[in-house]
Amino acid sequence: MLELDELIMDFGGFRAVNGCSFRVEKGSITGLIGPNGAGKTTLFNMIAGALRPTSGRIRFLGEDVTGLASHQLFHKGLVRTFQIPQEFHRLTALENLMMVPPSQPGERLFANWFGWGRVRAAEGDVERRAYETLEFLELTHVAHERAGNLSGGQKKLLELGRTMMTDAKLVLLDEPAAGVNRTLLRKLESKIEILNKERGYTFILIEHDMEMIEKLCAPVICMAEGTVLIEGDFQSVRCNPQVLEAYLGETVGDAA
Repeated sequence: MLELDELIMDFGGFRAVNGCSFRVEKGSITGLIGPNGAGKTTLFNMIAGALRPTSGRIRFLGEDVTGLASHQLFHKGLVRTFQIPQEFHRLTALENLMMVPPSQPGERLFANWFGWGRVRAAEGDVERRAYETLEFLELTHVAHERAGNLSGGQKKLLELGRTMMTDAKLVLLDEPAAGVNRTLLRKLESKIEILNKERGYTFILIEHDMEMIEKLCAPVICMAEGTVLIEGDFQSVRCNPQVLEAYLGETVGDAA
């Protein structure tokens, strides 16, 4: 589904991503781990169209999408969430979901004047879909609460819900566990797993919570110093001496 070939991202004299290459298979949940400063978020920003790579290629569903803007990738089914949720805090949780689907007839001025019946019907369909999404996320009790008043975990669930309103094919999740209490984290894990196994979503997941990575992700890719250090199943990555040293701050002797 996604192919990254020798991606490089330079910021002046600093190379944040250095020849990064890997593949993401359709229907997988790929875990992306590594120490702070490894280049994970910069890589996400390139994949999602927020940054244009200095060099290298990105292919999505067989198409070269290198350098395409985020809104262009959105329409192709590639979306992302953020470590710090980017909700519209003055809108309700329901309204945050309703505004996501593209090309709604109500966005066109003349449609509101001369096609109000079609606009109202389309808005009703979007509202029903948004309620169904909130029901799946177990957030119907905050449907009419301003999104800015939600807890950190509820905001993360709402961000996941916004990806569901797009019929996304590939979702980039940037540290979904950050700032989430353990109860809501288990719920978030469950929803991601259901979307993957029952609805066919493909995910790439940046995360420092190793319990979440172990539960959800196969394969796991570890980055260090801007490039791929190792790729494999969780246990083989977790026990790799280079990973223990670069990511977990352990030595081989400590691991034994």
